[in-house]
Amino acid sequence: MTRRCIIRFNVSAPLTSPAVSRSLNDLRPGVPISRETALQLIHCGDEQLADVLAAARATKERFKPGVITYSRKVFIPLTNLCRDYCGYCTFRRDPGDPGAHTMTPEEVLSVVREGEKLGCTEALFSLGDKPELLFPQMRDTLRHLGYKSTLHYLEAMCELVLRETNLLPHPNPGLLSGEWIQRLAAVSPSMGLMLETTNEKLLAPGAAHDNAPDKLPAKRLRTIAEAGKRKVPFTTGLLIGIGESPEDRVDTLLAIRDLHDRYGHIQEVIVQNFRVKPTIPMAHWPEPSHGEMLRTVAVARLLMPELNIQAPPNLSAPYYDDLMDAGINDWGGVSPVTPDFINPEKPWPHLEQLRLRTEAKGFTLCQRLPVYPEFVQFAMGKSELLSSKLRTTAGDDGLARRAA
Repeated sequence: MTRRCIIRFNVSAPLTSPAVSRSLNDLRPGVPISRETALQLIHCGDEQLADVLAAARATKERFKPGVITYSRKVFIPLTNLCRDYCGYCTFRRDPGDPGAHTMTPEEVLSVVREGEKLGCTEALFSLGDKPELLFPQMRDTLRHLGYKSTLHYLEAMCELVLRETNLLPHPNPGLLSGEWIQRLAAVSPSMGLMLETTNEKLLAPGAAHDNAPDKLPAKRLRTIAEAGKRKVPFTTGLLIGIGESPEDRVDTLLAIRDLHDRYGHIQEVIVQNFRVKPTIPMAHWPEPSHGEMLRTVAVARLLMPELNIQAPPNLSAPYYDDLMDAGINDWGGVSPVTPDFINPEKPWPHLEQLRLRTEAKGFTLCQRLPVYPEFVQFAMGKSELLSSKLRTTAGDDGLARRAA
């Protein structure tokens, strides 16, 4: 693919101390902060960052005291063919590219069974967005496998995992209609789609989402809303450092909060940081600083005091334990089996090391299912197969029956 020129957007300077101090003094326990307050706090200077983090950690402790959760998973890259060309992605391939691959059912089961041996409870399905609409080779592959579309194949693989193993599927298939959300909800207790940003300028020529029509914010918001209408536990979040401003980060978080206020289905909000890779169009793009990451996580917590906030530990190594000071209550999926196929150069922390570093911050590490405990009932009743599997995998507290 031709290397593109990437547009940069300016990041505003830190706000002066008095405004941040007033915002911190006005915080009320359990009450979500306003957009104005969020904008003040996300611009805080280094001298007041510790105070902002302390407020976020205290808010997290009112929500879920004393624990940090994670999901022990296997990563299933069902197909890395994708019709979108994002400036930061190394996962996607065109047919014929080195590493282009669509997994067979046998390959899926092999990975999942390996995860079973190591106590995994989640099969995370990641895949390109409807690649058959662009590539005739994908249509041929699907025809050979016996399926009409990538989504039909995904549905069948989720059902296969449910029937044949102890793991629960969590698919991230891209944009979905309400009908497909309903169908996938019968074979997976939760699903996800990263909103990433509400800034449409990132679809401009040379920007991060140039030539990625499925990243139009309105389309992604529509998918999340359709899941809400059907009470499907849903994971979403933002990707920081791809050309958006701090104001854009706040507005993206507010869009997620508004959807949850309307439907009550957002089980998890991910704050993910862009990491540079040598082969991407954004190879010379500056990564967001550790301070930017901490500010964004803290503001997410204060905007959504009673939602699960997650940040991937492998993308903030070696200082990922600082994220607990910023108010996260979950590490997301961590695999003892498979790499992070989206960021393969960033290995997961060893689970024992994750436990030790979590405990060093004063928390207990607990293993959850891909669906959070408070959302298990949302998933029950979607199908008898799914309900039966949830009854055997969820403990009385809604967490995974297996010990962390």
